[in-house]
Amino acid sequence: MIRLRWVALIAAGLCFLAIVGTAYVLELRKITRLSSIIDRRMDQLVAMTRDVQVLKEKIIFYKTPEGVARLAREQFNLTFPGEMIYRIEIVSEDSLPQPIQ
Repeated sequence: MIRLRWVALIAAGLCFLAIVGTAYVLELRKITRLSSIIDRRMDQLVAMTRDVQVLKEKIIFYKTPEGVARLAREQFNLTFPGEMIYRIEIVSEDSLPQPIQ
């Protein structure tokens, strides 16, 4: 017959293994979740770094006289003195059909 002491020892051992196993599984889930969060944040950081680099390049370009001239032409429709602007209009020969009466 198994003594009560052995039953208590085995029960305590199994309880300890259950607690440690559960804690281990929960920690693995936390690690997985945190890794996915870090990956997403890293992707956001890389995208923001690219955007910052593009904006820095634009700032450097618009500090030059060519950049200021381009900005003036694109956004404010300005020209240099004596510069001619040509407007091209395309007239289509297609016409709407006449209504039948």
